[in-house]
Amino acid sequence: MKTMHVVSVSGGKDSTATLLLALERVPRDRVRPIFCDTGNEHTAVYEHLDYLEQALGVTITRLRVNFSEQIAAKRMFIARDQRTRREYDTKPVFDAEGNPVPKRDGRGNVITRRVKRGAVYAMEPVQKTVKVGGGRRVRWTNKAKRRALAVLFPTGNPFLDLCLWKGRFPSRTRQFCTEHLKRDMAVSFQLELIDAGHRVVSWQGVRRDESPNRRAAKKIERIGPALWAFRPLVEWNAADVFSYADRSIRPNPLYLAGCDRVGCMPCVNVSKGELQTISQRWPEHIERIAEWERLVGLARKRGAATFLPAPGETRTAADRGNIWQRVEWSRTTRGGRQFDLLADLVEPTACASSYGLCA
Repeated sequence: MKTMHVVSVSGGKDSTATLLLALERVPRDRVRPIFCDTGNEHTAVYEHLDYLEQALGVTITRLRVNFSEQIAAKRMFIARDQRTRREYDTKPVFDAEGNPVPKRDGRGNVITRRVKRGAVYAMEPVQKTVKVGGGRRVRWTNKAKRRALAVLFPTGNPFLDLCLWKGRFPSRTRQFCTEHLKRDMAVSFQLELIDAGHRVVSWQGVRRDESPNRRAAKKIERIGPALWAFRPLVEWNAADVFSYADRSIRPNPLYLAGCDRVGCMPCVNVSKGELQTISQRWPEHIERIAEWERLVGLARKRGAATFLPAPGETRTAADRGNIWQRVEWSRTTRGGRQFDLLADLVEPTACASSYGLCA
């Protein structure tokens, strides 16, 4: 049984360093670089992948998910939707002294739920709620059906098709794009190798200093039968990564254009500064997102969708405006009330790198 080494390559610094390590440490014929194409990438990413293939003498397998079946099923559901129930907003109930009123079942017993407080689990009563207003029909209206069915067709772009199927864009709290566009595709590729009789080691460019969620990342761990995850960079920092890769590979040009990371353009987790950089250097990507907002909005029951709500935003998608309003917000100083006049003085074509690559 051969061991195959699958390296997830994004075109960024960490995955490039991981690929270089794999090519140095294991036989080249057992290295399988893969790229999960989200369809929301900068053209420089695809060009850099072509460069890596030529410079390293490897073939990077491009993986793209197809949501045609899911979209067809949603079209059928919308067309046949005859539900009669309504959904309501609710508010919590308090007694005359301002204490929460517990929710009870049909026999009068208090309903409880298991919650975690610090490191301790406890059973707490569920607070009673009451309906507010007349509610909303759950069923798609005939007008909404006609609007959605007119645009609800596969486009061939994985990110857009995912959003058309879901009827919304991913968010920081519901980041389903990573699951459907990257993780599932990579796992499926690895399982096919296992089914063919191989052991698989999944090389992942993860560093512990990237985020609090990755501080406990293990260097190697068994994921399942014949499948292991290997993270050779867990103890490295960004400077280590660039220093190692710079010996033979030039960095992705996006790092020289003000980008802190390489991936979706823009990502739903884009920072205020990154959004400003994208709008200045690559406004065509903002125009693309604006068109996606229009299409996903038409395919949604309520008729509106927003790619990137501003921090603290509580209004519905129909009232938030589009990506261009978020761009205007990105050009303001902290607090979002005054425009940063110095931001417009930065030359969009000038070299800019938070990693000191322009020195």
